[in-house]
Amino acid sequence: MNSLLHTEALSVGYGKKAIVEGVDLRIGRGELVALIGVNGSGKSTLLRTLAGLQAPISGKVFCAGEGLHAMAVKERARQIAVVLTGRPQVGLLDVRTLVSLGRQPWTGRMGRLSAADERAVDEAMDHVGITAFARRGMDALSDGERQKVMIARALAQDTPLLLLDEPTAFLDLVNRVQVMRLLHRIAHDLGKAVLLSTHDLRAALDLADRIALVHDRSVWVGSSEEAIASGVLAAAFQGEGLVFDPVTGTLR
Repeated sequence: MNSLLHTEALSVGYGKKAIVEGVDLRIGRGELVALIGVNGSGKSTLLRTLAGLQAPISGKVFCAGEGLHAMAVKERARQIAVVLTGRPQVGLLDVRTLVSLGRQPWTGRMGRLSAADERAVDEAMDHVGITAFARRGMDALSDGERQKVMIARALAQDTPLLLLDEPTAFLDLVNRVQVMRLLHRIAHDLGKAVLLSTHDLRAALDLADRIALVHDRSVWVGSSEEAIASGVLAAAFQGEGLVFDPVTGTLR
């Protein structure tokens, strides 16, 4: 696989304390990779390090063949779009204005949008399915609609790689499935590399091309079928008082 993002012996954590060690992960264009694991396993810390938002304790992260943490901020923003967990606090902005902010890495100092920038915004909203409420205020949207807007903003940024931390955390079942299917289409139809962390195990097993399981300070990577057959899912969750059912792909 021609990797867009890859790591070599990566260890992440805070200060000198490593939470996850020895990570060798490769992510290519056109695939959706789901990062899963129990609470406190280090998923968000790993994701933030892969996004360049915090430095690794040791090891390397490469994006498009270059050292990620040595990149200038603007260059990194042209390679990686990030959607963090939590409800966005965006004041009185309308949908189109917020999506347009994704063009910042490409606009001039004054932030004026060119015709090409406007087209990128239009295409991002159309692909996500939010064109109909482009002028609606963000405060008038449901949680599911807001998350689609944040994904559209990431798409408008026009990066080859999208990283998302718990994009379905505040959503109901219907919206969780819709967002996961949307991200699957973005990876496969637009040729993006998409890495997301999630607690929605069933959706991850159904829709992700590969699973990256954070467990016991390391990362296991493989297909959903391999994750189920190998027993790594059962081992990861049994310490939490949960039993993984390989037939239904759920925890009980």
